Amino acid sequence: MYPFLLVGAGGALGAMSRYGISVLIGRLWPMSFPLATLLINIIGSLAMGLFVGLMARLLPTWQNEAHLFVAVGILGGFTTFSSFSLDAIVLIERGEMVQAISYVLLSVVLCLIGLYLGLLVTRGVA
Repeated sequence: MYPFLLVGAGGALGAMSRYGISVLIGRLWPMSFPLATLLINIIGSLAMGLFVGLMARLLPTWQNEAHLFVAVGILGGFTTFSSFSLDAIVLIERGEMVQAISYVLLSVVLCLIGLYLGLLVTRGVA
């Protein structure tokens, strides 16, 4: 149960942070381009890289709890793109290039298709 609480608490913080930053960016730079989402994905991916790199060096004994609270919870709630980016880089660093490329392409293409199909279903088209 404790791991779920760590992820849940972190996820709530991450989601609230994402919303707050989105609102702030929307007020500062109102535009039709999804700048807030882009910036959040970049910030979250950078934060994931920094966290995972530092965690490996500084927190080996707290690694599991810190990973659940920060990486899965906070950063996962902030943007799942950071998790996606970490998964892709891990595959690349392992030398699994075919799997990495497949993962990136399948994730982007199939997620776009999935979202579009969901919209079609709700619009009564599919």
